[in-house]
Parts: sequence; C-alpha cells; structure tokens
Amino acid sequence: MNLLQRRLFAEFSKVFILSLAILLLFILMGQAMRLRDMLLGLELGLVDTLRLFLYLTPSLLQYVLPVACMLAVFLTFLRMSSDRELIALKAGGVSLYQMLPAPLLFSGLCTLLSLWITMFWVGWGAGHFRTEVLDIASSRARVVLRPGVFNQDIPNKVFFARRVDPERGTLAQVLVEDKSRPDMRLTILAPQGNLGVDYTLGELLFLLKDGRIYTERDNTVTTIGFEEYVVRLKLSEMFKSLDLGPLKPGEMTWEQLMTADQSELAKTDNWFAGKVVVERHSRIIFPLACLLLSFIAIPVAVSLEGVRRQSGMVMGLVIFLLYYAVLSGGMNMGKYNGVNPLYCIWAPNLVFLLLGLEAFHLAAQERMPHALEWLRRFRQAKKRRNRKENGNNVTDGGAA
Repeated sequence: MNLLQRRLFAEFSKVFILSLAILLLFILMGQAMRLRDMLLGLELGLVDTLRLFLYLTPSLLQYVLPVACMLAVFLTFLRMSSDRELIALKAGGVSLYQMLPAPLLFSGLCTLLSLWITMFWVGWGAGHFRTEVLDIASSRARVVLRPGVFNQDIPNKVFFARRVDPERGTLAQVLVEDKSRPDMRLTILAPQGNLGVDYTLGELLFLLKDGRIYTERDNTVTTIGFEEYVVRLKLSEMFKSLDLGPLKPGEMTWEQLMTADQSELAKTDNWFAGKVVVERHSRIIFPLACLLLSFIAIPVAVSLEGVRRQSGMVMGLVIFLLYYAVLSGGMNMGKYNGVNPLYCIWAPNLVFLLLGLEAFHLAAQERMPHALEWLRRFRQAKKRRNRKENGNNVTDGGAA
C-alpha cells in the first residue's frame, strides 16, 4: 500500500507540474495580448515586461492551481481506468477508499500552497504591478515634458516648464492651462514643482508650490495665491489604453481587505463594500477548490473508462468551467446584489462537495454509471427513433 501511495503521488506531481506550466503559459499569452496596448504605450523593455508578468503570476495562480490539481488527479485515475489498472487493483482487494490517502494528501498540499499564495502573494504581486506601472509612467512623463516646450498632447490641458530634471522629477517656472471646464479657464503659474504618483488612485500628480491661479470666467479674471496645488492626471490622459484606476479589492493584501470595509469609500459605496466581502471569501474558497474538485475528479474518471486521454482532458476542463461558472455567478450576486456569501458562494460549493462524495461512494461500490454506456444507449435510442421516422415516411408515401 505504501508503494501504491508513493506511485500515485509521484504521478500526480508530474501531471500537476506539466498542467500548471501549460495553463500558466497560455494565460500569460492571453494577458500579453490584453496588455499589448499598455506595453507599447509605455515602450517597455524586455526586463520591465518580464518583471510585470512576474507580478501578475500570483493572481493567475489563484485560478490555475485548482484546475491543475484537479487535472492531475483526474488524468491519473483516467489513465489507470483506461489501462485496466483499477480493475487489477480491485481484483487484488484494493478499493478506491484505500487509494484515497494519496489524492487527499496531494490535494491538501495544493490547498495549502494555494492558500499561501492567495493570502500573501496575490496582494504583493498586484501592488508591485501597480507600483511598477506608475513608476514607469512617471519616468516616461518626465521625458515627455521637454523643457521650454508647450506640451499639448493631453486633452484640454497645456503644460510648460522652463526646466525639467528627469532624474529627480523637479520642475521650474511651470505653467499649466486647464480648459477641461466649458464655463471657465484656469491658468496656473508656479516657480517650482514636482512630478509625483498617487499609487492608491493610480494617477500622476503635478505638485506646484508658491504660485498663483488665474480663473477666467464671464470675461472676468480672479487671482488666488497658493502654497501648494496639485494637478491630477489619469494615466489614460497621457498614455492611451492605460488606466489603472483606484485600488481594487482584488489588488489588496489580506491585511488591507480586513480593514477595507471600515474605510470611507466602503461606507459610501455599497458595491465596493460588497466586492471587499466577496474578495475575502474568494481568497479562501479558491484554495479549498483543490480538495473539492479532486473528490469530483476521481468518480468522473472512473466512469470514463475507455475514453482517450485527450477527450478526458477536455472533459476535465469542462468540469472546472462548470464549477467556475457557478462560482462566478455566486460571486457576482454577492458583489452587485448584496447576497450573503454564505448563500451565493459557500452553499454551491457545499452542493458540489456532497455530489462529489456521493459519486465517490458509488464509484467505490462499483455502482457509478459508465459514461460510455450512456453514450451507447443514447446512440441506440437515436437510431431507433430514426428508423421509426423513416418507417413512417415510407408508410405515408405508399398511402399517397
């Protein structure tokens, strides 16, 4: 039995590593296409691009790890079922219950790994991704603002600085003209300023000091002096197809999630508060999906005896997509409709768990319906229906 558990665990590990690498590669390629405009707009080099994808990896692993764990268990038992190894083991007195320690240990380790990633690394990666993009955008903005040149690339705004230090981000003799409001025009003059970044809101900042604001409205001009004035720019105003926006719950660390519902934004925005609550539950439910999907994978693999591995892998992905569709629907209900996560997230998972346990019990008792038998019966019923329809057509033709 110890030899069997070791062989099962070793095969799980090999299939898991291969599945994880392939799935992560495909998803990263999809992310590259989605972020293509942003990467081109910032003119990133190879090192910066690889660093950004490294920061994206923990968020992707949150979704990839459960399906990789399920595929490892599913494909291993499917191969054993197709090669008649399960029949040989059962003939030797080994039941599915005696094979259970290896998949339980493996999926438990995957759960702990996934929980470690969701608790500590998802927020770390998302935060560093945001910081890296904003820092790169800020450095590009310093290059765009050439000294002694009126910059009119930003809609409804004109920027001018007599001197620009790209290294430190300091500005001297700054002029900013703001025409974003149709009923008024602002002209801001300041002897000095700095380029900064608001990492929480995802905006570039022009920090102007000891200047004056000239407001032109209805042919009248008013002047206001200031010690410090901030001009905020969204990234999309300076770089097309680039807008990070405010910090989202999916980008927060676990500590930030635990305190986010006490913030002013959560108190005034019910949608944001709902997203925070759902995100906290999802950081736990996705790791537990490794255990849940493994229980479902074993009886399904047993019922697919004789199915080719390629078809079996497709079936495994279909199972995960079905589970993910139900889970996503529940998460959306919690985010936007205010439904309690106990009902919209945990209840569907409990149903899946009970179905998986019942299916495993049936498979262990050799009472699990065989998928190919279902397909054979469906084809036979279809043939009988076609013959009956053809017979009716012949009878109607003879009567005519």
